[in-house]
Amino acid sequence: MTEQRTNRTFKDAVYEHLATVGKALSSSTRLEILEVLSQAPRTVEAIAGQVDQSVANTSHHLQALKKARLVTSTRDGLYVIYSLSGDDVAALLGQLNEVARRHIADLEQLSQEFFDAREGLEAIDKKTLLERLRHDEVVLIDVRPEEEYDTGHLPGAVSVPVNSLEARMADLPRERTIVAYCRGPYCALSAQAVKRLREEGFDVYRSDVTVSTWSDEMATP
Repeated sequence: MTEQRTNRTFKDAVYEHLATVGKALSSSTRLEILEVLSQAPRTVEAIAGQVDQSVANTSHHLQALKKARLVTSTRDGLYVIYSLSGDDVAALLGQLNEVARRHIADLEQLSQEFFDAREGLEAIDKKTLLERLRHDEVVLIDVRPEEEYDTGHLPGAVSVPVNSLEARMADLPRERTIVAYCRGPYCALSAQAVKRLREEGFDVYRSDVTVSTWSDEMATP
């Protein structure tokens, strides 16, 4: 075999492996599954509920992600628990989001129409939020499900799951500004919480920061 042929065989094999990851990421449902798992490990049944898919379809997508080594699974009694195979997978998802936001105008427009124009809920950026937290100017609430908060949350954040918001509203300070965050730039939980709290007269804003995009030195395990 010639050296050129050997090089070609090597490159073909390398890019075939890389394509396995690319193929796994080519499904919108699988991308959403990765976002869900970046928050906390879950059973296939729980994932199916989060992404609005049947258990059978969700299991099929999980197998594709597992084949690409993007997720792993462990058995806990009768249940199989899925999780990301590493923090680098969450970082890859975050980088994909950033590249798409910078280069696909339709995506940014869609986000603005949903949050800014329709709801008037433009997000406070990370730099502004950090500055206001350092000066103790805001109360930070995490409106994700409790198990996601328990897995990891921003420092000083109080867990107020959106489905418990009505019951927890009396505990929130009306004399201070509140900032709500959830899973990231395309998660509507914080927008839902902000809209409801504003209806009750709270001074409240949303932020699209996430646990995975917050700096390592500021993250709470």
